Amino acid sequence: MMENNRNFLITIALSVVILTLWQIFYMNPRIESQREAARVEAERTAAQTQAQTQAGADPAMPAPALPGAPGAEAAVAASRAQALAATQRVAIDTPSLAGSINLTGARLDDLELKHYRVTVEPNSPLIELLNPQALPSGYFAEMGFVSGDPAVSGEMPGPSTVWTVDGNAKLTPTTPVTLTYTNNAGLTFKREFAVDDAYMFTVSDTVTNGGTAAASLSNYARVMRFDKPLHASTYVLHEGLIGVTGEEGLQEIKYSKIEEEREIKPGKSTDGWLGITDKYWAVTVIPRSGQPFQPSFAFFDDGRPRYQASYLYDPVQLAPGQSTKVETLVFAGAKEVATIDGYEKNRGIRQFELLIDWGWFYFITKPMFRLMDWLYRLLGNFGLAILATTVVVKALFFPLANKSYKSMANMKKVQPKMLEIREKYADDKMKQQQAMMELYKTEKINPLAGCWPVLIQIPVFFALYKVLYVTIEMRHAPFFGWIQDLAAPDPTSIFNLFGLLPFTVPAALMIGVWPIIMGITMFLQMRMNPTPPDPTQAMIFNWMPLIFTFMLASFPAGLVIYWAWNNTLSILQQGIIMKRQGAKIELWDNLVSLLKKKPKPAE
Repeated sequence: MMENNRNFLITIALSVVILTLWQIFYMNPRIESQREAARVEAERTAAQTQAQTQAGADPAMPAPALPGAPGAEAAVAASRAQALAATQRVAIDTPSLAGSINLTGARLDDLELKHYRVTVEPNSPLIELLNPQALPSGYFAEMGFVSGDPAVSGEMPGPSTVWTVDGNAKLTPTTPVTLTYTNNAGLTFKREFAVDDAYMFTVSDTVTNGGTAAASLSNYARVMRFDKPLHASTYVLHEGLIGVTGEEGLQEIKYSKIEEEREIKPGKSTDGWLGITDKYWAVTVIPRSGQPFQPSFAFFDDGRPRYQASYLYDPVQLAPGQSTKVETLVFAGAKEVATIDGYEKNRGIRQFELLIDWGWFYFITKPMFRLMDWLYRLLGNFGLAILATTVVVKALFFPLANKSYKSMANMKKVQPKMLEIREKYADDKMKQQQAMMELYKTEKINPLAGCWPVLIQIPVFFALYKVLYVTIEMRHAPFFGWIQDLAAPDPTSIFNLFGLLPFTVPAALMIGVWPIIMGITMFLQMRMNPTPPDPTQAMIFNWMPLIFTFMLASFPAGLVIYWAWNNTLSILQQGIIMKRQGAKIELWDNLVSLLKKKPKPAE
């Protein structure tokens, strides 16, 4: 029995180590709603304090190979409305997006996501994804042209160019918008914006040389951002610059890394995509011509710090009377799994699914999400989908768990023989070990079998945690009662009687209903086995559920619900198997022994 207890305690200790490291390195310091709300508040405060101090030339300079000052705004605007009113615009209205195209630079710098709000409150502000550069949260995507010919380079349409609307002045999925610009060299630029029902813009640029001399020009596209998330990147999630180009494939560049290196230029490519990603949102530019281009990631700190993901095509020679056309896709929106996968498949975008950070164990994480998503569509609630997923996982691993519990039951039945061997060979550890191994072989017992039910949970636990943490489908997904966001911790606390007492509990003491339920189920599961005779082991045995209760209290509620439900199923499964094997179930005796008053030691 000592071997069984030792293995069980080793397994528990390993689980504690894993979860402790998880808590330190993988957990986001605050739930997403707090993070978004803090970001919005920080933007408003910064806008008010910087409105009078950020005057002067626009500092949003592009990479050296790209054009100069990218806009006419010289000062930081006091409000978003003021920044939007400073330039002429074309409205954008789709089922998923609201915003406008800035005619200065023909850039996308005003987008709100209609289906997503900052918090779970129904009247919470919509997520503002793109913002004019005059705001501290400036964030935009733009396309333009540069030329190696000094005679015409200043005439290329760039950040400061004011375009003219040709015809329709509102962009919808059924009504594209066309902008035009003609420079002094006779080059006419025609830019058509189209958008689908979700988050993909198609930007088609046609250039016609109506002059008398040949022109050399290169098309570029970039995503530029002036701020960064309050808690950018964790060990479980990448936020920052991202792209898939050339032979390098996926490139994930943290803000801290690009700030240190200033510029990273992967090898030239003819396909792929690049941009900037947040936890739930992203903005990327996707070249479509099949011609060689140079991708680049950069950071600038001259004036206002800013981050840029861009690409520049090789020059094209355009003779008088000739035309050329280049198409760019711009994704700006929520990283919905079905939407992202659909773009990769239907638009032929190379490895676009990697825009969602599935992690190293994507072969577990993504199937886990697909199972949960299918169950959600069947049951109508992601919380129920988590419960159903737990049942499916239990069913898949039932043969292994069944074998493990049978072995544990057999260990209990041969406990008298094990004690007899220890007494017989108390002074000869070698013979004792040999006799134990012979007993295991004769009785067909695996002393490590008790570890498997717990060890199996670890990859499943990680995959579920990853799904809850990175997929937007879980964001603000409600369960029942007080759980309105499965991706956030349980908002209740026992220390204010779950909201009955009118005071705010510190974050460290936010021990909600579901963590307590999880702790109770873990306590009952551990009491299915005999209490270790060693006092130190017994103490660990007694305190472990409480430690886990505090540790998991800050984890997403969906994960805690999974753990509690999994414990419950494990108790039922272990009880049924042990009863069938004729092994004694220790649960009741262990509970009774806790209530009995221990005798005082003899004086």
